[in-house]
Amino acid sequence: MLASLGRRMSRHRLLVLVAWAVLVAGGSALAGDVFDRAVSVADAPAGSESRTTQERLDALDPEGEIVTAVISGEDFFAPALRESATAVMAEVRALPGVAEVTDAYTAGGAIGDDGRSSLVVVELAQGLDGDEAHAVASRVADVLRTIDAPEVLVGGELLAEAAFVDRATTDAAVGEGIALLGVVALLTVVLGSIRIALLPVLAALAAVAPTLAVLGGLARIAEVNEFAVNVVTILGLGLAVDYSLLVVLRLREERAATPEAPVDDLVGRALAGAGRAVLVSGLAVGVALLGLLILGDPLLSGMALGGAVVVLFATFAGLTLVPAALSFLCRALPARHARTWARPWPGRPGRSREGLLVRSTRLAQRRPLLVTVGATAALLALAAPLASLSLDSSDIRSLPAAAEERRAYEAVTTGFAGLGVEPVTVLVEGSVQDAAVTDLLDRIAARPEVADADLVTGLPADVTVVDFRPVGDSATGAEAVRLVEEVRGMDAAVAVRVTGPAAFLVDSRDHLRERAPWAAIVIAVSAVALLFALTRSLIVPVKALLLAGLTVSATLGVLVALFSWGWGGALLGFTPTGALDLTTPLLIGVLAFGLTMDYEVFLLARITERWRARDRAVDPRRANAEAVRHGIARTGPVVTLAAAAICIVFLGFAFGELVAMKEIGVGMVVAVVLDVTVVRGLLLPAVMTLLGRANWWPGSRPVRPLPAAAPPPSSPAAPAMPSFGVRGDTPRADPAVPACRP
Repeated sequence: MLASLGRRMSRHRLLVLVAWAVLVAGGSALAGDVFDRAVSVADAPAGSESRTTQERLDALDPEGEIVTAVISGEDFFAPALRESATAVMAEVRALPGVAEVTDAYTAGGAIGDDGRSSLVVVELAQGLDGDEAHAVASRVADVLRTIDAPEVLVGGELLAEAAFVDRATTDAAVGEGIALLGVVALLTVVLGSIRIALLPVLAALAAVAPTLAVLGGLARIAEVNEFAVNVVTILGLGLAVDYSLLVVLRLREERAATPEAPVDDLVGRALAGAGRAVLVSGLAVGVALLGLLILGDPLLSGMALGGAVVVLFATFAGLTLVPAALSFLCRALPARHARTWARPWPGRPGRSREGLLVRSTRLAQRRPLLVTVGATAALLALAAPLASLSLDSSDIRSLPAAAEERRAYEAVTTGFAGLGVEPVTVLVEGSVQDAAVTDLLDRIAARPEVADADLVTGLPADVTVVDFRPVGDSATGAEAVRLVEEVRGMDAAVAVRVTGPAAFLVDSRDHLRERAPWAAIVIAVSAVALLFALTRSLIVPVKALLLAGLTVSATLGVLVALFSWGWGGALLGFTPTGALDLTTPLLIGVLAFGLTMDYEVFLLARITERWRARDRAVDPRRANAEAVRHGIARTGPVVTLAAAAICIVFLGFAFGELVAMKEIGVGMVVAVVLDVTVVRGLLLPAVMTLLGRANWWPGSRPVRPLPAAAPPPSSPAAPAMPSFGVRGDTPRADPAVPACRP
């Protein structure tokens, strides 16, 4: 079926390329809709105690968005500063959309502990939608910065969220640019042709553009967050490169085996060999991403939707667009050992230098038990830091230290007595005059995690709300989280509910912890089913799951050491917070699992092909070992090159400014490197050699290899077309590019 599909794509290549061009043009035209309709994610799961309590508080005491500013660097009583600040406050009050202004010059606001700073709090009008609120907040910030003071830092939750999204978008754009240039340069040098190197990149763009259009449509009926776009670009580029390379290198191999075959047959044979791996890999990665939907987390769900859609388009492009384009570019694909302007060093047609995976496979098969024990021990050692894993929500500390919004937050929380980190808010059903309510509040205030307490006024008499400020310098630190858990566990004669940043974190963490096992089961069962369909073995899929688990565990252990322990702070340019972002382990786990399945499928497809075509008279253990060597030798270059390309993609995001994006970028680079070197290069051949014939239980029927292409019997074989160079890609000294007959 795949061979027939490949031949049809080649015969109708112009029609296929035109159809893809229309799809990409339409997708690009509609892609902007996703940015307009994307929404910020909720702080906690729907229906959770913290979220419902916050919604009730908002209904009891509605309040508009808040913009804060800290005026500093000059004595508070300096005449010029007082005159300037007073005039500016009047100007801010006159702005449309401003409800109230509290400042130390005109409305009894707070003066800093040092006497040289003061706090301004601007409340925006209620009922403003997102765009209107951002526009008003920006105007307020611009006016406040005109105060004649050495420093005016403007911030607040609304502006901080906008800064986070803006920096994420900028990081994504920069990361994509670095990734595209790096991937094109790498593929040009390795493949020897810039036109062939551009094909995987064009396939990636063809996958991303319509995906963004689909997300724009989904955003009309469901919540899609801004960070889904980042996942779309990362996965779209990475997987499209992987799948394109698989088809390109298989075509080169088929062409070398039968240089006189017509191009339609070559493309068909290439897709017959590589297409199954592309299809199964796409299904495995897509199912893994869809498993995130089971978690019910708004942030991860948006990423899962975007990722699954781009995997679908990347797989479709690998099976249709790439074969069609290759039928045009067959002559532009240099032979393996040919020299071109991009690859000027001489090759060795008679001898093939063994790649990294082939050399490591030989070592693993010579000492399979020793390699299995040693590699497993090394990965478990890397995973050891997981024992100290701590999770936190991405807050304003994810912004760069120099960001104005972060500096404003730090100035507020450290420079004013009575102010500090966001409180743990406790809502009690009862009057503050009630003895049971008073007793409960006294017990909470006596907790060692409480630094201060403030009664919220202006509420109905039958409800009591108190803000308890936790000790420490983080609203979601260990002390704040412990306070939430202790309050919820207290025996009380009245109903009590807790909200605030720490409560949001606790509810989100517990929600994910409850659903994560179900997501893992669905992903694991789906992966086993897909690998069974590929190999007709139950042992190989179970082995693949265990190896993927080692890769993910080791990756997360390295992330804990780099980000929680702070080992990578100086190199990567961030301030450690002692924790990973709450969603990082799950997102990294799923993405790493998907990519490790990607490479597993690439290798297993070729190993299985060789095993099924074995000589039944040969000892099964020997045939199994030879199939492993053959599969890795044939597919190793694809895996190595694809891994190098995808590492470039993720490195572009690793050096962004947002800590959460750094965690994802670095984590995926670590996962790919560990998987390709330790797992694919050592553990997989060692374990499969140890298992021998048992790998293929319950067994599969051997099949004959694909027949060599031959001219149609009704017409004599056409003479080979003379080979000719392609301008810019012309081989200079070594064997010429084999001809590709139409």
